[in-house]
Amino acid sequence: MFIVISIVVMALVTYLVRVIPLTCFRKKVKSRYIRSFLYYVPYAVLGGMTFPHIFYSTENMIYAIIGTGVALLLGYLERGLTTVAVLSVLVVYLCNILL
Repeated sequence: MFIVISIVVMALVTYLVRVIPLTCFRKKVKSRYIRSFLYYVPYAVLGGMTFPHIFYSTENMIYAIIGTGVALLLGYLERGLTTVAVLSVLVVYLCNILL
């Protein structure tokens, strides 16, 4: 029963986050500041929720730091998201096996 209630609550929260802006903003937002803020918020929130958990996803934090470094380097080199994710996970996996 707890799982069903959790799924319903998560569905409602996800739905409300998408519906509330549609009901509040009827006209096009003209402010450059607000438009840029709304553009970057999803990336900032996703990064804020994800980044701390990266360091506790492996048994050894050093391997997580190495994987993060690889991901940051590949992102800086403008590689695709799939390439960054697969190669950083592969590096962490190889560190766990070889070291």
